[in-house]
Amino acid sequence: MASADELTFHEFEEATNLLADTPDAATTSRSDQLTPQGHVAVAVGSGGSYGAEDEVEEESDKAAVLDRIKGSLLPRPGHNFVRHHLRNRPDLYGPFWICATLAFVLAVTGNLTLVLAQRRDPSIHYSPQFHKVTVAGISIYCYAWLVPLALWGFLRWRKGVQERMGPYTFLETVCIYGYSLFVFIPMVVLWLIPVPWLQWLFGALALGLSAAGLVFTLWPVVREDTRLVATVLLSVVVLLHALLAMGCKLYFFQSLPPENVAPPPQITSLPSNIALSPTLPQSLAPS
Repeated sequence: MASADELTFHEFEEATNLLADTPDAATTSRSDQLTPQGHVAVAVGSGGSYGAEDEVEEESDKAAVLDRIKGSLLPRPGHNFVRHHLRNRPDLYGPFWICATLAFVLAVTGNLTLVLAQRRDPSIHYSPQFHKVTVAGISIYCYAWLVPLALWGFLRWRKGVQERMGPYTFLETVCIYGYSLFVFIPMVVLWLIPVPWLQWLFGALALGLSAAGLVFTLWPVVREDTRLVATVLLSVVVLLHALLAMGCKLYFFQSLPPENVAPPPQITSLPSNIALSPTLPQSLAPS
């Protein structure tokens, strides 16, 4: 009967020969067969599989976010954003960074507009307005969270009145509003063009796309309610969206007043019945 050392030597020799023939082959020791019941034998590989899985998952998340952004930019009737893009997987990554980007771009472009205006008209006084970053952040985040919260609460309340209604979850409602704000980012950049009617045109186009996406997404939910409630609710949604766009335009892109310039001299006319006494120069006056 062979001893344990001889068995170990033969096992090692067989493994060496196998590796020499097939270097990529994986070997297992006979001790793996003696693993006690109730224990798990873990095969350790190169360690790259976990990193590869993380990379694949990260790429999948990025692709999902890009797909949702495209869906918000191209709303179509009958194309539900929640059903076709969220697919019961709402995220906060996209809405958070969209709001942060919009707030930052608003503040920066608002200051750049004043800088460009000063270059065209030196009488305009400009100083950096850093407070606009805070105002933009508070305004955008409050709108992107409080309005969906109010809408979600109202739909939950109407669900008790109309049992056929099936409202979206709160996270889905936040996603709807968050992704709908993405179209405002290129709109704000285009507002740098110093043509007022063109700025309002870009604002109207962006507002139309964003509001259409909200209406098309909310319609399958509110249509189960009465026609009056559905009409009023969608009108309020569009109105709040329009107020947001107009508020951004009027506050962040307002023109500064010119510097204090001395007013031109005013010429006052004397009454016609007052005769002006002629005066002669001192050099011509009689001595």
